[in-house]
Amino acid sequence: MEVLMKKVKLLIDILIVILGNFIYAAGVVFFILPSELITGGTTGIAISINHFIGLPVSYFVLGFNVCMFLLGFIFLGKNFALTTLISTFCYPFALGLLQKWGGEYRVTDDIFICTLFGGICIGASIALVIRAGASTGGMDIPPLILSKYVRVPVSLSLYIADCFILTLQAAFSDKEKILYGIVLVLIYSIVLDRLLMLGTNKMQLKIVSDRAEDIKEAIISEIDRGVTLLHGRTGYLEKETDILLSVVSNRELYKVEKLVHQIDEEAFVMISRVSEVRGRGFSVGKKYLNKQPSN
Repeated sequence: MEVLMKKVKLLIDILIVILGNFIYAAGVVFFILPSELITGGTTGIAISINHFIGLPVSYFVLGFNVCMFLLGFIFLGKNFALTTLISTFCYPFALGLLQKWGGEYRVTDDIFICTLFGGICIGASIALVIRAGASTGGMDIPPLILSKYVRVPVSLSLYIADCFILTLQAAFSDKEKILYGIVLVLIYSIVLDRLLMLGTNKMQLKIVSDRAEDIKEAIISEIDRGVTLLHGRTGYLEKETDILLSVVSNRELYKVEKLVHQIDEEAFVMISRVSEVRGRGFSVGKKYLNKQPSN
């Protein structure tokens, strides 16, 4: 049964990666290319090559992705290469297919709408691929190699590469298209960041109360969340006290607050947002242990 579940999960992840690459290609074919926007990454280089020598975008993307795939295989290992294999061939295939079937179709002539939806498509597609545990390959690979061997931060390498690619396209684009291209890059960067964090944000609570034991038992039994006891001392009265630490979902926050103040109206509750939580009960399934009676 466990083996079957792993195979099903692998199949779902593969389908998500394929879907992500088709969404990326749709954003390029229906919004970026018709409006002649400039963009970063492999697509940006392909647009420049297409302008200067007329090589179709999908052909260049395929050749470039294969080269980057081989580079990743050599320098980053076969495990990394396997995660980029689908994207290496799927994206140029989707690009060529959509250009052939719908390349003449224009969704809109409004350049702002094209910028907005092109950015959303690219950001959403990359987020889907990354959350499926895969890589989009292409221009993502050189920064990863530099990070591994020269310790250059990946984000810095990506920004420098995108700036160079945008500059390359600026040579044959008008000023307005250049500005819209910069906005496009900003939009897909923001969408990518937001979607990668979607569903991972949690709320951390620190609770100071004279009835810490009662609150702890209530959170465990009624909210079904773990609690950690931190030993502390109050600053003004210098009383020894236990501080409850717990992490809950956004939906559970109101219920926990209400529960705490039902037990102790004067409880001091500190709430902060946590960007991501990994471990038992969140990224790993819950596991219930029987309490051993103390002798």
